[in-house]
Amino acid sequence: MRNLDWTSIIAALVTGGLAFLGVCITNRKNTSLILYRVDQLEKKQEKYNNLQERTYRLEEKTELHEEKIEFANNRISELERRVDT
Repeated sequence: MRNLDWTSIIAALVTGGLAFLGVCITNRKNTSLILYRVDQLEKKQEKYNNLQERTYRLEEKTELHEEKIEFANNRISELERRVDT
């Protein structure tokens, strides 16, 4: 071990340090990209959920309007029968 000179040790440490720094920078960029993509997916999911909620409300309103129309038609038929008699 004493045969190794200090320049080799320092060169190895510098190389290792730079490699570690490169990995940290790459990891940080990848993490930022992943967080951005997750944020975009959350926005899309929120839009989809809002669409589902609106569709459900529209279906409820449609059902209510159909009941009102049926009631109105029955009332009209009843009034027509009264006029005919």
